[in-house]
Amino acid sequence: MAIPEKEIYPRTGDRQTIYLKPVITDPNISVGDYTMYNDFVHAPTDFQTNNVLYHYPVNGDRLTIGKFCSIACGAKFLFTSANHTMRSLSTYPFPLFFEAWGLEKSRVTDAWDNRGDITVGNDVWIGYEAVILSGVTIGDGAVIGTRAVVTRDVPPYTIVGGVPAKPIRPRFDPATTAALLELRWWDWPRERIRRNLPAIQAGRLDLLQ
Repeated sequence: MAIPEKEIYPRTGDRQTIYLKPVITDPNISVGDYTMYNDFVHAPTDFQTNNVLYHYPVNGDRLTIGKFCSIACGAKFLFTSANHTMRSLSTYPFPLFFEAWGLEKSRVTDAWDNRGDITVGNDVWIGYEAVILSGVTIGDGAVIGTRAVVTRDVPPYTIVGGVPAKPIRPRFDPATTAALLELRWWDWPRERIRRNLPAIQAGRLDLLQ
């Protein structure tokens, strides 16, 4: 059954911005409610094909993205099969061409080093053409700068940028960060979030109900 367009396109007349969750069909990709993706180059509904790369079922690795994330055009999630193994004397992926070299098909994953899942927390902003590598966990409330290449975990409510991405600064003081992580406002019912939007937008933790 077709998904109603209003569940995919949250803005009237805007075909470049979508809620991501309804268009995901891969069982190894999980996206939370209200997470949005904008793409002015390709159809944003093709996110799964154009932005989640080298994500082959043989590895069993997962992409998990939380609620209320903002993902900018061209952000990429680069999975394990993009890696060439460093255990070998050669980086050439011989196991991938098992037929040509008389190798066992069951050992095809020996061609790369499996670095694991990509996990993105809630309320994360991922900037234009940023790249997130396999094995990385991005904490709640983090900000990933434009064209950053994220090779290591990002702590909650931390702004990172650069190649490779490094911390620029925390978004809030430690007490505020701890309070937000405890509140987990993104898990509140929709009406409670709506009621608290003035306080959220004004940065007034003390006014949250």
